[in-house]
Amino acid sequence: MERGEKYWVIVASKDHVKTGISGGFAQACHGKSTPLKRMRSGDFVIYYSGKQTMGKPDKCQQFTAIGQVKNETVYPFQMTTDFCPFRRDIDFFDHKDTSILPLIDDLQFIQNKKSWGYPFRFGFFEINKHDFDLISSEMLQK
Repeated sequence: MERGEKYWVIVASKDHVKTGISGGFAQACHGKSTPLKRMRSGDFVIYYSGKQTMGKPDKCQQFTAIGQVKNETVYPFQMTTDFCPFRRDIDFFDHKDTSILPLIDDLQFIQNKKSWGYPFRFGFFEINKHDFDLISSEMLQK
């Protein structure tokens, strides 16, 4: 049986997302390989950034990147002597950063609208086509 494409959300600060866009790669969950291995070539990924900068309190609350997984390869990348995260190649699309706030009521993966940030605590999760279409239609407007 053939598996259709899936839709994933990765959570990262906006500064880290922009580094990934410029390099054409995704990292997830502080460099772990397991989330990236769940994705397949042709799957779609959206980044959500709760913060502008990792470790700082400045809020972002935007979807900050959207793209498609290029291939089946998950590979380590030695960033520093003591940090070697795993990466996955992504074709990122031209987009506009999009606030989550006007979309909360219509996103099915957010079940408790009062505690809408809860799903993002996991750092990586699958969403359905409805939610992907809703977010991507906002992000890909020209």
